[in-house]
Amino acid sequence: MRIWIDLANSPHIHVMKPIVDALQARGDQVVLTARDHAQTIALAATVLGEQFTPIGRESPKGLIGKARGIGDRTRMLREWCRGRRVSVAFSHGSYAQLLAARSLRIPAVTMMDYEFQPANHLSFRIANRVIVPAVFPASDLRRCGAKASKVVRYDGFKEDMYLSVASHRDGQRVRRVLGLAQDRIIGVFRPPPEGALYHRGGNVVFDVILERAISHGVQTVVLPRLTAQERRFRTMAGVVVPDTPVDGISLLREADVFIGAGGTMSREAAILGTRAYTVFAGKLPAVDRELIRLGWLVDLRDGGTELTFEKKAPNLPHTATERGARTTELVVATVRDTARELRDA
Repeated sequence: MRIWIDLANSPHIHVMKPIVDALQARGDQVVLTARDHAQTIALAATVLGEQFTPIGRESPKGLIGKARGIGDRTRMLREWCRGRRVSVAFSHGSYAQLLAARSLRIPAVTMMDYEFQPANHLSFRIANRVIVPAVFPASDLRRCGAKASKVVRYDGFKEDMYLSVASHRDGQRVRRVLGLAQDRIIGVFRPPPEGALYHRGGNVVFDVILERAISHGVQTVVLPRLTAQERRFRTMAGVVVPDTPVDGISLLREADVFIGAGGTMSREAAILGTRAYTVFAGKLPAVDRELIRLGWLVDLRDGGTELTFEKKAPNLPHTATERGARTTELVVATVRDTARELRDA
């Protein structure tokens, strides 16, 4: 089969790595496109090491701008895909890919783990299969038009798929590149997804906690999402902003504390056993609420006055290796089966 995977955002890179490997191990050909947004291109080159085609750019501001951006990228993806004899399209919520695939009558599969993403109303209706975590509320699937017959559920978290792999352990190199001392507290901060459909503004709590960490002498690493964020944080004394993409997972293993104003990296840190705190300003997804219930993630959205910065004790990751492998197999089987079923229909 020829399977088209679109990488619309940087958190999708690690998610797709085990899936790409598993598909190729079965003899399938994987073709990749990537949007030039939030370090996606650089990270894809580093992690996947595959030949991919950059298509599209950073998401514009405002609903009208975003709609136009999706429309423009849909047209570009459609032109790229035409004549490539793609068997099935797959992504983690790439709305432009789903629209392009629909217009070309290509079967499409999408993953999603955030029930409050407004564009789910579009992607869940267009996709032939929708893959979600077991805790994803059924009411939100119905509300967004995902019929039960097209929904596939997996246990745990999507991050299990790649965190269960014995890699990303080059902490010494990461510390050296960033100039971090091992005997001092390391705090990693991920700013909010400003401008996203599900998160329109900034995050005051994030800024307050960042300032507190700096004043306490914490080695503070900020991993910006956007160019404007990068410019802003580079002007702050006491903040380290990587000059080039770093192995974020190795960095999270080394961190003593992680403060996240988004989603994916907060879950990665929690699953890796690093003390992880969320200050996400949007509605918390069911996957994050489950991590909080398990005691792996702490909700600091009230300002986190009880937060203290200290070296962490030796920790063991919470990752379930077998669960991650099962999820990868489930995703691969769903993608391949969708292509066969609709081809033979």
